[in-house]
This record gives sequence, C-alpha cells and structure tokens, in this order.
Amino acid sequence: MELLEKVQRKATMMIQRLQPLSYEERLRELGLFSLENRRLRGRLLAAFQYLKGACRKDGENIFSRACCDSTRSNMFKLREGRFRLDVRKKFFTMRVVKHWIRLAREVVEAPSLVIFGARLDGALSNLV
Repeated sequence: MELLEKVQRKATMMIQRLQPLSYEERLRELGLFSLENRRLRGRLLAAFQYLKGACRKDGENIFSRACCDSTRSNMFKLREGRFRLDVRKKFFTMRVVKHWIRLAREVVEAPSLVIFGARLDGALSNLV
C-alpha cells in the first residue's frame, strides 16, 4: 500500500461517524475514489483525448480500433495489440484498453472532455 493511500485511510478514520465502516464504505460515503481508481480515471481521460484528436501530434497511432461490426456496446472499441519488442511504449495502451472496452456507450460517446469526465465518474463510482 502506498503512502498516499495510507494517508487517505487515516484521514477517513478521523471522522467519528465513519469509524465502524470499512475503508471502501467510508470512501463511498465521502464520495471519494481509491488511489487505484483515480489513476484509472486519469488514464481513461488521456485515452479519450487521444481518441478525440486533442493530442493528435503525440498519439496519432497510439490506439488501434476494433472493427465496428463486432462491437455490441460502444462504437469506440479498442483492440489490444500483440507486442514482442518495444513493450514499454505500449504499457499505457495495455492498461487502458481492458477498462475502455467495458465502458458504456453514453460514456464513450461524450461530446467533450468535461462531459466524459462527469459520466466516467458515475461509471467508476460503481466500482468503489
């Protein structure tokens, strides 16, 4: 467990009425995310920017999309690549793809980053 997560655990324990609850229940009660979910949220926001073209110069070919005929939920399905060499450059994509695939259509098809962030928060709150 990282230092930041330990600090968050102790800070939530300082609230008297939340002391008998588990850590996850305290986070849910306070409307907070765990450190892991905050990192995931940041990665998904970055992926959204790459896919919508906001970061065209840096990430033009960073993701490959799955064929639209085989998708059932959202139209922006991503495909996991197979890599032997140069794995370090692909870590970001490998961490994001498995979570991106599970997002609902209304989250992925958001018209702006702000709306995507709000919808993503709703989707991630179910994971806490």
